Amino acid sequence: MTRITAIFSDVGGVLATNGWDRHSRLKLVEQFRLDWDEFEDRHELVMTAFETGHITLDQYLDRTVFYRPRDFSRDRIRAFMFDQSQPNPDSLRVIERLAATRRYFLSTLNNESRELNLHRIERFGLKRYFSVFFSSCFLGVNKPDEEIYAKALAISQRAPEECVFIDDRALNLDVPKRLGMNTIQFQSAARLESELRALGVEF
Repeated sequence: MTRITAIFSDVGGVLATNGWDRHSRLKLVEQFRLDWDEFEDRHELVMTAFETGHITLDQYLDRTVFYRPRDFSRDRIRAFMFDQSQPNPDSLRVIERLAATRRYFLSTLNNESRELNLHRIERFGLKRYFSVFFSSCFLGVNKPDEEIYAKALAISQRAPEECVFIDDRALNLDVPKRLGMNTIQFQSAARLESELRALGVEF
């Protein structure tokens, strides 16, 4: 078995709640009394540009919410969006223990808009554990496109077989698996540690 030297982890659904998923958007629509179909249609049209850093959070809000006058402020919507993010303490403890060994190159590999990504990196203290943040907003491409995985491997200068990629969605594991990376579909922190150990990762 090839020795594992690098571990790439998704953020939303593994280390924390998802940043801006359907559940969070439903809560927004309900709290601010928006039209769901209208909002979601507009979200779908700009989602890729938002996640790949081609439009800012303010531009996203211009196109999905503030294309007409509202009786609430942009700051309230931004605060609501940021407040949806909650950590997964058990998963973060697993990553903290891995980081403490200093045996592995640790990085995130996730889809997220720039402002939410920076907020979550800061809020969850992720810079304490991860050396690099391979986020869609920085790389200009998102999962499950092959390019984002290829870029992460090229920039980190790692062979696929010495890497593990962790994600909660099976769809996002198909391409890295085909590229030769080891993959783990996240279900719980305890199971994650067990599966990492099975790959020879030491804590």
